[in-house]
Amino acid sequence: MKLALQQLCRDGLDVLFPRSCVHCGRAVEAGSFRHLCPFCAPLLHLVRSPHCTTCGHPFFGDMAEDRLCEHCETLHPVFGEGRTAILLQGAGRSLIHALKYHRALHVLEDIVTAMRQAPGYADYARGAVLVPVPLHPRKLRERTYNQALLLAECLAQATDGEAEVQQLLQRVADTHTQTHFDRETRRENLKNAFALAPGATLNPTYRYLLIDDVFTTGSTLNSCAAVLRRGGALSLDVATFGHG
Repeated sequence: MKLALQQLCRDGLDVLFPRSCVHCGRAVEAGSFRHLCPFCAPLLHLVRSPHCTTCGHPFFGDMAEDRLCEHCETLHPVFGEGRTAILLQGAGRSLIHALKYHRALHVLEDIVTAMRQAPGYADYARGAVLVPVPLHPRKLRERTYNQALLLAECLAQATDGEAEVQQLLQRVADTHTQTHFDRETRRENLKNAFALAPGATLNPTYRYLLIDDVFTTGSTLNSCAAVLRRGGALSLDVATFGHG
């Protein structure tokens, strides 16, 4: 009954306030995504095997199994494995940019749907402690929310509650934006940028999964992973929503 009432209210709101596609602007009337139209939803590139075991980027062409990609051979990851749900292009880029830069929190329900539809992505997170990459307090005040925390909560929802979110890290250095830096510059920029959050304790028997919005060079994830390793995390992997 409760679900039926919720759906009735949602349908009523859709009549009063028609939804538009975050990618092309067309009206959204049907489909599994509420903010991607039937023309753009198929353009969402969900990642499947084979893919890189460190960053999750898919391999194209004739490839029988997962392996390390050329990009990650020089990363020297502090973490174990990595997964990503989508490629950051087209409709996928529009989803993450709407969340990250335009305060479009309504796209979170579509992000949960994408996480559920990406083959093996939700299963990869089941049973893990999800640790979002933190924002510096100044940046958090400016944006008003941490997108990595929201994505961790989305992933917990995609696992049907079979994963737990814990904010175990803090960002102690207000570093410059990483957008236009290469890997080496990012690494230098992030030295001593992260620390364990006050009162945070890690259980060596737990599996921890670092969560961030996008995998680019892996420098941010590696910096956070190093802190968690020093804090006692023995089983440590990463997951991002997008790659690009």
